[in-house]
Amino acid sequence: MNAGEIADELYGALRSRRTVPPLRTRLPDLDIDNAYAVSLAFLERRFADGERLIGKKIGVTSAAVQQMLGVDQPDFGFLTDAMEVPDGATVRIADSLIQPRAEAEIAFRLRSDLGGTHVGEADVRAAIETVIPCFEIVDSRIDAWDIAIVDTVADNASCGVFALGPEIPLPPDLDLAAVHCTMSKNGRQISQGYGAAVQGSPLASVAWLANTLRRYGVTLNAGDIILSGSLVPLEPAQAGDRFEMQLSDIGGASLSFV
Repeated sequence: MNAGEIADELYGALRSRRTVPPLRTRLPDLDIDNAYAVSLAFLERRFADGERLIGKKIGVTSAAVQQMLGVDQPDFGFLTDAMEVPDGATVRIADSLIQPRAEAEIAFRLRSDLGGTHVGEADVRAAIETVIPCFEIVDSRIDAWDIAIVDTVADNASCGVFALGPEIPLPPDLDLAAVHCTMSKNGRQISQGYGAAVQGSPLASVAWLANTLRRYGVTLNAGDIILSGSLVPLEPAQAGDRFEMQLSDIGGASLSFV
């Protein structure tokens, strides 16, 4: 199977809400670069359906999430307008999701393009316009979340949907590594974490993204939304669940499921 054929299979799984066997078990020659070629082809099929690119996401950045999924390095995926749901929305799982899990993240909106040969944390901070509390609902088109890095990369970093809370200008003195996150499910706190869980700092995570994207001819542009990675372990979501999250000095967001 070539990249286009694999993308067709994953895109068909997305639209029909079904899963497929792990790619790595069927395609032993699938490496990271080939998996990103699949991800880009997957994105082209979304474009053909009328979706519009609005940002990028960084996945499996924290040790907790890497251990949970058996993945040993970060990855990136693409965000389209069709993936965004309003803060406080009620999401119908049957409409678009298969095996969703909730993540609480710090998101950013860029004021300027972010690129160059060696992007650092200072470059990232200078390019950020706003900081945003974010729920990402990850979802895998791979059977039972049985993934390795090439499976999730090809599957657009296991993107599902996301919701952004109220945006605020990035405070110049805010230590993003020290931001405290709490996540509650059905009125009970289930997890907490700090910005430092994301590669030491969300700024480091975004710098990794900017430096990695260059290899694949992808850019970070003014206006892009960037999801920097989960601060807490993934939590399965099902009909009847309500999730709330709060980021210290930033704000919160909520989502419900039916």
